[in-house]
Amino acid sequence: MKDSVHEKLKILADAAKYDVSCASSGSNRSNSKGGIGSAVAFGICHSFTDDGRCVSLLKMLMTNHCIFDCAYCINRRTNDRPRATMSVQEVVDLTINFYRRNYIEGLFLSSGVIKNPDFTMERLMLVAKKLRTEERYNGYIHLKAIPGSSAELIRQAGLFADRLSVNIEIPTEQQLKRLAPEKNFDTVLQPMNQIHQGIQIYKEERRKYRQTERFAPAGQSTQLIVGATPESDRQILSLATGLYQHQSLKRVYYSGYLPVNDYDKRLPAVQSPPLVRENRLYQSDWLMRFYHFKADEILSDDQPFLDLEIDPKLAYALRNLHLFPVDINRADYEMILRVPGIGVQSAKMIVDARRFHRLNSFHLKKIGIVMKRAQYFITCNELPARKGYWDSQVLRSHIIHESQTKYRKVGDTQLSLFHHSPPVSIPELPVHFKH
Repeated sequence: MKDSVHEKLKILADAAKYDVSCASSGSNRSNSKGGIGSAVAFGICHSFTDDGRCVSLLKMLMTNHCIFDCAYCINRRTNDRPRATMSVQEVVDLTINFYRRNYIEGLFLSSGVIKNPDFTMERLMLVAKKLRTEERYNGYIHLKAIPGSSAELIRQAGLFADRLSVNIEIPTEQQLKRLAPEKNFDTVLQPMNQIHQGIQIYKEERRKYRQTERFAPAGQSTQLIVGATPESDRQILSLATGLYQHQSLKRVYYSGYLPVNDYDKRLPAVQSPPLVRENRLYQSDWLMRFYHFKADEILSDDQPFLDLEIDPKLAYALRNLHLFPVDINRADYEMILRVPGIGVQSAKMIVDARRFHRLNSFHLKKIGIVMKRAQYFITCNELPARKGYWDSQVLRSHIIHESQTKYRKVGDTQLSLFHHSPPVSIPELPVHFKH
């Protein structure tokens, strides 16, 4: 690698670390005769796949020059920092050389906006086109779609990339205009709508003609910054719900705000990113995508922020104790999914297993249910119904206390989200409630 390219790569790879919207590919682009690489439903960006594999990609910006001056961005035009720009051929050569040395399994390519959106989007598209047509590369490619670029360039990018993403960044237009006056929601949503339509047309055509050109077969994703603006968790989850429903997004990524431009008084004065809040949002997002929860079930107008001490599924159960305990041998699948300590696979196994015999706590443990959590919300053969025996605050304190005790026993306080909290007074539980 030439020294000049090496220096550019150091700058542009470091600048790309703030973009988290690059995980699972979900694409099945098999290799062809004489080609190299394949993208067979694996994840990238040093993330773990469903089968436990950790995979990597070349994640970089094409340039960190930018015509915009967004308050929350490290690459804003008014920042005095090292700048670099890669040519199309340099990115292509890096990708192929890194892949042949088994350094990477795919490419995630974003960019600052130089000259204008069309100029930038064309360069990104040409990288993917050269990799596919000249290098015959069939590995995973994730491109950033630049808001404001032409429909034709977005279409061509979708033909060569596995996934496209358009980052919304700020959850509400009012706050976006305050921190990034040169941007607006319309320019962000326009390429999203086009990508969504292109994916739908591709799927319909694919049913009729198997040789239909692929269009972003791994779908699209976006990123929301958490903590840079005063939006509530309810507003953020409501936006995510709308994107899943109307844009068919594969993923919404949540990025805790990093104080990279602390001199800008429009931004909150924080010392570190809100990682616990970010984690709770990911848990809530998981509930919406796989557990059939709705945003207004997780949070309400009266409670617009997530509880940082307990996960959102447990918080839902504690707010709705009138729905519990759930009879494991009679309840439907949807209700079993709402029991803390029971996952999707466990819920399916319960429904399948109870067709042959009544289940008890021994069976549930074998299935893999977290009984220490679930026992307060279920009933079966030998577990009596505890309805009305406890108060939600008492139960909440008890479960938090158990978590703190468990972490103290193993001597690993780093795993606990609560070890800095003041000690809580745990009321005595009723006899029927003790285990």
